[in-house]
Amino acid sequence: MNKLLWILVLIGALIFACSSTNNADKTQSKDENLQDVFTINQSIGRGINLGNALEAPNEGDWGVVLKAEYFTLIKNAGFNSVRIPIRWSAHAQADSPFTIDSNFLQRVDWAIQQAFNNQLIAIINIHHYNELFVQPQNHKQRFLAIWKQLSEHYQNYSQKLVFEILNEPHDQLTPELWNDYLAEALHIIRQKNPNRAVIVGTANWGGVDALQKLNLPEDEYLILTFHYYQPFHFTHQGAEWVEGSNAWLGTKWLGSAEEVKAIQHDFDLVGQWATTHQIPVFMGEFGAYSKADMASRVRWTSTVARQAEQRDFSWAYWEFCSGFGVFDPVNNVWHSELLKALIPD
Repeated sequence: MNKLLWILVLIGALIFACSSTNNADKTQSKDENLQDVFTINQSIGRGINLGNALEAPNEGDWGVVLKAEYFTLIKNAGFNSVRIPIRWSAHAQADSPFTIDSNFLQRVDWAIQQAFNNQLIAIINIHHYNELFVQPQNHKQRFLAIWKQLSEHYQNYSQKLVFEILNEPHDQLTPELWNDYLAEALHIIRQKNPNRAVIVGTANWGGVDALQKLNLPEDEYLILTFHYYQPFHFTHQGAEWVEGSNAWLGTKWLGSAEEVKAIQHDFDLVGQWATTHQIPVFMGEFGAYSKADMASRVRWTSTVARQAEQRDFSWAYWEFCSGFGVFDPVNNVWHSELLKALIPD
C-alpha cells in the first residue's frame, strides 16, 4: 500500500507540474515584475495578423482555420507576436446581458495559449463590429458589455496578452464619438486590468488622417495604432471587396524617391504625434494584395517595415495565409521573398 500511495503522489505531482508550466504565461501574480508600455511594445516587435479566421462570421467561412502548427511556424520564422482579429459581435447575445458564447471564448483561449506556448505576444481585438459602425448608439452598451466580459475573463493573464479596443472605427462612429467610446471601454478594462497594455487606434478606418482628432485619456499603458495601405490603388488592386479595383490591376510600386518620401511623410506625422503624447506606436496592419506583382509587393513591404522600425514602431503584417498572405497553406511553404522583406535577418 505504501508503494502504491507513493506512486499516486508522484503522478499527482507530475500532473501539477505540467499544469503549472502550461499556465505559466496565463497567471499574472501580484509579485510579477511589471513591464512599462514601451518595453511591451518593443516585445511586440515584428508581428503578423492571423487574418480571415476568427474575424470571419464563423471560423472557416473565409478559408482559414487556425492550427497549432501555425504559431510554431510564425515563431520559427522570426516573428515576435500575433495579432488575432476577432468578431466577438457574431458570438454574443443580441440582448442584455450580451453573453459571449462559451465555446467561442474557449477557442480564443486556445489561440492565446498557442501564442504563449511559442513565446509570442498575443494581441486580441474587437474586429468587424459592423453594426456598431452603422448604429453606434444602439450598440454602445453591447460593445461595452463585451469588453466587461473580456476584461474579467482575462484579468489574470500576464502582460503577454494585449488588448486592442476596436479595429478601424468608421462610418457613424465619428472621431468625436469614438473618443467617448474608447474612454468608456478603457475605464471598464482598467477595473480588472490596471497594468495591461491597451492598443487604441484612430477613427476613419484607422488611418493617419484622423490622428489629430484622437483624444486619449491619461493612461500609462496605452499604445497608439494605425494601419497603412498607401498607395491604396497599389495595395488593393483587384481586391474583390473594393469597388472598381480591377481598374488598378498592373499598378507597380518601384521604390522611387518620391514613393518612399510619401511613406516617410506619413510615418513622420505619426512619430511626431506619438512623441508629443509620449506614447509608443504599433502599426497594426499593412500589406499589399496578392494580385499585385511580387517584386512590387516585396519592395513596398520591405520599405514600410524598415521605415516603421527606424521610428521604433512595432508592426503586424496583414496577414498570414490568405489574400495578402506570406504563407501558402496549400503547399505549406512561406513565400520566401515576402518573408525576407519582413524578416531580413
